[in-house]
Amino acid sequence: MRGFRDWQGRTEPDDASMDSTARRLLADPGAEFLLAGDPAAGVCQLRYRLSIWTGVDDCCLEDLYVEDSARGSGLGRALVEAAVERARGHGCARMELDANEANAPALALYRSFGFDSHSKRADGHDLFMRLRL
Repeated sequence: MRGFRDWQGRTEPDDASMDSTARRLLADPGAEFLLAGDPAAGVCQLRYRLSIWTGVDDCCLEDLYVEDSARGSGLGRALVEAAVERARGHGCARMELDANEANAPALALYRSFGFDSHSKRADGHDLFMRLRL
């Protein structure tokens, strides 16, 4: 996850905070980390939460990162495939993610699995909005 932070050009959260948060997530039954490669060069973070709309859990593909040196090797595809399998095995009705619209390779990967924007608006882009508190 530090590699993902660094790849984004960010300096926060710092290493100690990331380590502490990762330990908390690893202990959380509603979170999973999937690794790919030997040694690991890709990571996928999944989060599960109950949906009022379906009565079962949704799976959020929170993060997906593959190191530069391993891009194009199929690790990203393997991680998304494993994530979809985990979500189905968990009984989820939906998987959600957000991706930067400028990241064409990521969008192509997700679309190859059938991910699509849920809005069919012809006049603009979907946005996942958040308020930082």
